[in-house]
Amino acid sequence: MQIDLDEFRRVGYRAVDLVADYLESLPERAVQPPIVPGSVRAQLPGAAPEAPESWDAILADVESVLLPALSNWQSPGWFAYFPATSAPPAIIGELLSAGFAQQGMLWATSPACTELETQVMDWLAELCDLPGKFRSSGPGGGVIQDSASSGSLVALIAARERIRRRHADVPLERLVAYTSSQTHSSLVKDARIAGFGHIREVDVDDKFAMRPDSLALAMTEDRANGLVPTFVCATIGTTSSGAFDPVRAIATIAERERVWCHVDAAWAGAAGMLPEHRVLFDGLDLVDSYLWNPHKWLMVNFDCTAFWIADRRELVETLSIVPAYLRNAASANDDVIDYRDWQVPLGRRFRALKLWLTLRAFGAEALRTHVREHIELAAELDAWIANDPRFEIVAPRSLALVCFAHRGGDEATQRLVDALNATGRVYLGTTQLRDRLVVRVAIGSPYPVAERVGELRSLIDHLA
Repeated sequence: MQIDLDEFRRVGYRAVDLVADYLESLPERAVQPPIVPGSVRAQLPGAAPEAPESWDAILADVESVLLPALSNWQSPGWFAYFPATSAPPAIIGELLSAGFAQQGMLWATSPACTELETQVMDWLAELCDLPGKFRSSGPGGGVIQDSASSGSLVALIAARERIRRRHADVPLERLVAYTSSQTHSSLVKDARIAGFGHIREVDVDDKFAMRPDSLALAMTEDRANGLVPTFVCATIGTTSSGAFDPVRAIATIAERERVWCHVDAAWAGAAGMLPEHRVLFDGLDLVDSYLWNPHKWLMVNFDCTAFWIADRRELVETLSIVPAYLRNAASANDDVIDYRDWQVPLGRRFRALKLWLTLRAFGAEALRTHVREHIELAAELDAWIANDPRFEIVAPRSLALVCFAHRGGDEATQRLVDALNATGRVYLGTTQLRDRLVVRVAIGSPYPVAERVGELRSLIDHLA
């Protein structure tokens, strides 16, 4: 088999044009495709081809079969979930990453992959004014994980092994991880994977934030019952309501109880770049690990989770296994970082490229403006909804997230969401808060969104 680089150039130009045309057409496309389950597979052959097919035919199928079935996450009308953004600099980064085909498990297997990642994670730490312990010059440092789920799993495993180093005979079924009803469901899944015997749900207050007094009481009760408090997750910007757990109070309790404190700011972490919102992040100087997702709000496409650890030895002692085929002089002399010891998989992609290019191509101030604009738009929408007697704001506005319900009850709320989504102009999701159906409006498109937010207001007014 021969690789034809001339054909690669020709097809590559066409592929870039296809992507650019797609992005340009987003405002006109239905936010969610009006298709039924199975319609994509029905258009695909039942078996792979034995002989090569022409790129003309392949790209024609991309346009006719796949594009009409895409969920258009980048659309200015996408208000569901949290944003999962991308933009041309990150797309170019992905292209370069795929083309360079680096396997960044060790410094020795790709010095560029490793050292660029260390540098951009320090850049992010500086932009968010994170404590010095999270910089590569301190005891900890940063690494890019594939998702917040993976980052939280790493934190749970490190917390588990810290306890087992202190108490070698403690059985896993006695270990307790603490979350709240608003903590992301991935934490529960991660705790199960990590072998924790108990996952304790802590009460929340009227703003859906974890109550520190309830956390302290739960730990006291669990110790009295022979259990071992091991891990607590505080969230900055919960998924359902955007609640902010009181990190400093939670971390103070964790420090006193010698419990690992992890902070999940998967969506809201981008707001840490804004000085006026850093009060929301108070207490990070006390925590053991912290993460947020540039792939949610910073126009860096999935997968890119920024994860910091206060003491990198916790990860290396937990996750490092060194067979003969991975040994090399640089690692043996402790001169380098080997990021394979900071994650569950051995292999790792060159993710730092897309983050590096995004930071350089846009610049920090433009990224701050991007996040600020979305917060301001959400504040305006929140105020408008609050002044309409047909609706109720169910949770305090959280940055660029607005949560509301129809006063007519769950059925009226569902009818409104269904009607809005049926327009094809917007797409919203729902959640449950205290047994009520709630509409979530998460503003975060990388493309001009102010006009579509205004259209959303008109649609809500007309369809309610």
